Amino acid sequence: MPVRVLIVDDSHFFQTRLKDIISQNPSLKVIGVASNGQEGVQKARELKPDIITMDFEMPVMDGVTAVRQIMADNPTPILMFSSLTYEGARITLDALDAGALDFIPKDFAEVSRNAIGLTQKLHERLLSLARQGSKPASEPVPRPVKPAVDFTRKSAPVPPRATPSPSRPAAKPRVLIIGASTGGPVALTEVLTKLPAQFSVPIVLVQHMPESFTKAFAERLNRLCRIEVREAVDGDILRPGLALLAPGGKQLMLDKRGSGQVRVIEDDARVSYKPCLDITFGSAANTYGDRVLGVVLTGMGSDGCKGAELLKQRGARIWSQDQASSVIYGMPMAVVRAGLTDKVLALKDIGNSLASEVG
Repeated sequence: MPVRVLIVDDSHFFQTRLKDIISQNPSLKVIGVASNGQEGVQKARELKPDIITMDFEMPVMDGVTAVRQIMADNPTPILMFSSLTYEGARITLDALDAGALDFIPKDFAEVSRNAIGLTQKLHERLLSLARQGSKPASEPVPRPVKPAVDFTRKSAPVPPRATPSPSRPAAKPRVLIIGASTGGPVALTEVLTKLPAQFSVPIVLVQHMPESFTKAFAERLNRLCRIEVREAVDGDILRPGLALLAPGGKQLMLDKRGSGQVRVIEDDARVSYKPCLDITFGSAANTYGDRVLGVVLTGMGSDGCKGAELLKQRGARIWSQDQASSVIYGMPMAVVRAGLTDKVLALKDIGNSLASEVG
């Protein structure tokens, strides 16, 4: 049976093109179209779709309010269409907090020319998110990038294959690196808000996110957390109590000069993820060896797995989020299946464990 999709958008052009694009995949079927948030809430209640695409700016009722009502009345996976602007980023993050699972850029040019990349991305995202089922309103969440390997298909739960602990006690890490993709903004918020202001280890964050989104996301985290959070710039010094978020569209590497700093470099077109957790993990393995703790959170694909392997070869530790609390069990599953994880934790336990064991 095909996945049943409800489109909510006030643009007739966008409604028509979206319906055409979605209908190209026999595993997807558009069962309804709504022209504003209020109509979307009503049709979600009546049609009970498997997944909803939601515009963010509409008359009568905006997308964020509609997401909040749908998640309260009849929780359904929701994919937001977002403007790639600073304001669009802020609104999209609000929608994710309200319960949307992911977002995709609303690019009229791509939609008009029926771009193959957009078509594949949209089909993949709708099918993956619909398979996850819904999350309660208290566990909302987003994000993007085509996975090199598809770890998103439903399968039997993967038993944790934790790496045996070494006989000697693990050294306290000199840096904590946390990576995430789909579902990451809410997951990172859950983890970081539990850390004390005097957290004793510098933190580096790698979230798959467009260039225009990371500044808004860092500002939001900084408002919510006791630690300081900001978007990284080239040359930033690593210090306890500070979390540096890798800028979207660029790569972040660690440099051991002085007390430790980050290097923000232009993206390499050969790399799928921008920023890429493998690149940050790999640079940390070279500069800090066994004094790194890497945490892999929810997300599509397997980014972080190759970098985690390099870290483990140097004696570093890797934690991962469990399947039950992940929006997409791709990235954490990859490190578990590769036998690289020292500890598998539910999302609600990660922040407290970091505070007690590290900070």
